[in-house]
Amino acid sequence: MNELSGGFADPAIESAIAFRAILKVTARPGRVETLTGHSGPAPISSAAAAVLLVLVDRTTPLHLAGDHDNPALRQWIAFHCGAPVVAAEEAVFALGSWAALTPLDRFAIGTPEYPDRAATLIVDGHDFDAKPAELRGPGIKGKAKLALPERKAFIANRARFPLGWDTFFCGGDRLAALPRSTEVR
Repeated sequence: MNELSGGFADPAIESAIAFRAILKVTARPGRVETLTGHSGPAPISSAAAAVLLVLVDRTTPLHLAGDHDNPALRQWIAFHCGAPVVAAEEAVFALGSWAALTPLDRFAIGTPEYPDRAATLIVDGHDFDAKPAELRGPGIKGKAKLALPERKAFIANRARFPLGWDTFFCGGDRLAALPRSTEVR
């Protein structure tokens, strides 16, 4: 794969489909959507590639963590998104495995005046088949379930609300989201 391949074959249609899936998982924590037909250099999943293609552009500072910080992926992002690659503390989006993204206190959580100035974590290589946690809150009727890499970090993140980071989980072609407003039990 080279930096020119892996984008949307039909940008108008495919970006709209991916954007709709991103909206669905964000509005309904615990919901899992499938995003196919997108690819980037290893180790990025097709779901994470789609998230970058839709949400990241030249005005969106991106942090690459661990194995995701490699020359091939940097070139792919430069060509398809144009996003500047920055340190964790400057990131609007951060991409990597859960282990590579930690420690999480490096990422912006917003300010009381501007809670929207928080980072969004894109956890790639997520295990959707792990033991699920119970979720409650906005967008959830009753309760929902979603596998999380750990519960403690998400419980602490929710305690800071309206501050805190938001999270996308990507694994293969699957995508889910956990907004900071979601209560994890």
